[in-house]
Amino acid sequence: MKKIAVYPGSFDPITNGHIDIITRGLRMFDELIILVAYNPNKSSLFTVEERMDLIREVVIKDQKILRVDCSAGLLVDYVQSKGANVILRGLRAVSDFEYEFQMALINRRLNRDIETVFLMTGYQWFYTSSNLIKEAAGLGGSVKGLVPDIVFERLQDKFNHIKN
Repeated sequence: MKKIAVYPGSFDPITNGHIDIITRGLRMFDELIILVAYNPNKSSLFTVEERMDLIREVVIKDQKILRVDCSAGLLVDYVQSKGANVILRGLRAVSDFEYEFQMALINRRLNRDIETVFLMTGYQWFYTSSNLIKEAAGLGGSVKGLVPDIVFERLQDKFNHIKN
């Protein structure tokens, strides 16, 4: 039986910390679905389609075991519909743990057949998050090296467009 995992997140934008989790997840599972989870009531810098395109440009290439999808529904329902039984989550620091632990518990309560697997991100990405990346870039700071080059370029385009 194939081991399929779903790696959900907003990925607004995808960072090198996300790439670290994806790369390591690919070594653990037969198939990995990167799920752009979105809330239509929240505003994002990048549209869902832009986020999916960025992910595809950065990580898909010739990978046959990696897919990108989106959903606004209940995560456990999505995971089950794809024949997966693992939710892959990245942890940066202790501050992430409480929220992620609560999410894992409610997901387990909603569907006992789905497990959550946590991976610690590489130490060099402990302090990065999509929100911090957007904030720094929006204020004119360089986030080069914290995000893939194409994401860096798109962030610059977005914020230059907003300023003009």
